[in-house]
Amino acid sequence: MTCAGVPRPRGPAIEETGLTHTREAQRERDEMTRPPEKTPTAPAPLADPAWVQRVAAEAGRGAGGVPVELLGGFLAVLVDAATTGRRPEKAELDAVGLNGRRAAEMGVSAGNAVQLYLSAAWRLWRELPTVTRFPDSATTATAAEAVMRAVDRAVASLAEGYTAARRDMMRSEETLRRELIEDLLRGDADIGALVERAEPFGMDMAQPHQVALAAPSGRLADAEAALSSLERAVVQGIGDRDVLVATKDGSIVVVAPATPPTGRQRGLGELMHADLRRAPRGGPWRVTVGRPYPGSYGIARSYEEAREALGMAERLRLEMPVVRAEDLLIYRVLLRDQPAITDLVHAVVSPLSRARGGAGPLLATLDAYFATGCVVTETARTLHLSVRAVTYRLERVAELTGYDPTDPAQRFTVHAAALGARLLGWPQRDLPAPSTPD
Repeated sequence: MTCAGVPRPRGPAIEETGLTHTREAQRERDEMTRPPEKTPTAPAPLADPAWVQRVAAEAGRGAGGVPVELLGGFLAVLVDAATTGRRPEKAELDAVGLNGRRAAEMGVSAGNAVQLYLSAAWRLWRELPTVTRFPDSATTATAAEAVMRAVDRAVASLAEGYTAARRDMMRSEETLRRELIEDLLRGDADIGALVERAEPFGMDMAQPHQVALAAPSGRLADAEAALSSLERAVVQGIGDRDVLVATKDGSIVVVAPATPPTGRQRGLGELMHADLRRAPRGGPWRVTVGRPYPGSYGIARSYEEAREALGMAERLRLEMPVVRAEDLLIYRVLLRDQPAITDLVHAVVSPLSRARGGAGPLLATLDAYFATGCVVTETARTLHLSVRAVTYRLERVAELTGYDPTDPAQRFTVHAAALGARLLGWPQRDLPAPSTPD
């Protein structure tokens, strides 16, 4: 027996049990603090870049000979994605976008540029198993996903850069085209510089060209769409890409090579009017065509003829939708000596203003009479009048003016005076004062 208050000695079994518990607790703490084991990844490819260069060269040939320089560091990005899972950084994607701009500036098509990148991607993936090892299918799937994500983002950056460059180039080309057309229509630019500037647009300044104007009677809904459609129609119609289309002073201007219509081929004016009739707004259209002339000054001369024909057709109230400058030569002759035509109008038809209702109805009767070949019945049908009413008006003209429009000897004088009145805008506008003898 032991005395009270004196501890009893611990046996060996008890000490061993306590030590065991202590070791297990330490082992559990070690397990909790031990870092997790890393999943094995595929080792990096061989350091020798020869195989990557070979992949790039094959991709360039497969894309139609596209320069492999446009790949930049794309293949290195894919290698990193496959071996480490790293995603492309912003700087790397920006570099791909710059290569897209370079491709556009070099004239590489968007399809070939994208084909270069896709071809390089699948060729590199095909080569990877020969230069590295993927330990299991899970690692292979992870690498494939990383590569596909990198390809997706890179191609998107490539297309974005290419599109931005093409947009800038189109703006620049449109500016150059507009400036060239302005100088061609003015005709006062340096000839040598003009020929050099026209060459990129396929224009041979030594060949004859003609200018056509298309004037809408209403507001044009989409000018750019109308210009693009019209340019395609003219190019297809005349079989020549030597065509410039722009807008100027509210009208559409077309500069095209002079190709006379043969067989079923329509002229420039007819081609333009047929296409513009399909425009959603702007119609009815009036198209005037200048005569063809060679050289840069010839384009300016043809433009002036088309512009004069447009104004003259409006004053004469011509109904035909396509007017050629040569069809209005007689009117240009009349207007060339405006004092003489003014005197003719004063002397011959100004007395019509004394008629009841003014000169307007009688002048309209004369216009219809001469337009129908001086046939009274056709004139009556045109004016929706009776033959007797037309006959009365013609007799009234003879009474007031002293010139009988039915008399072949006096018919030309009355016709010329009636045309002159229309050209001068009379009776809607006051006539200029007649010339006085010196």
